Amino acid sequence: MMRKKVEVDKRSRAPKGHFVVYVGTEMTRFVIPTSFLNNPIFQQLLDKAAEEYGFNNQNRILLPCDEFTFQSLTKYLAKQCP
Repeated sequence: MMRKKVEVDKRSRAPKGHFVVYVGTEMTRFVIPTSFLNNPIFQQLLDKAAEEYGFNNQNRILLPCDEFTFQSLTKYLAKQCP
């Protein structure tokens, strides 16, 4: 079984099947699999981001949590998402 990988990446475009989010006060860039979009926990985080930041953020998805929490969440989601 291949484990899903979440990357901190400096490239401008995410590879196919992935998307970019920014997290924390330093706006750390994470490349995550699109399969996370199907998870209700991740959907709640996106809803909270929309409430906090709206949809006009220079084409960036900003998530309202710290890096440690986000990394913990992505480790959990990597085990849950097929």
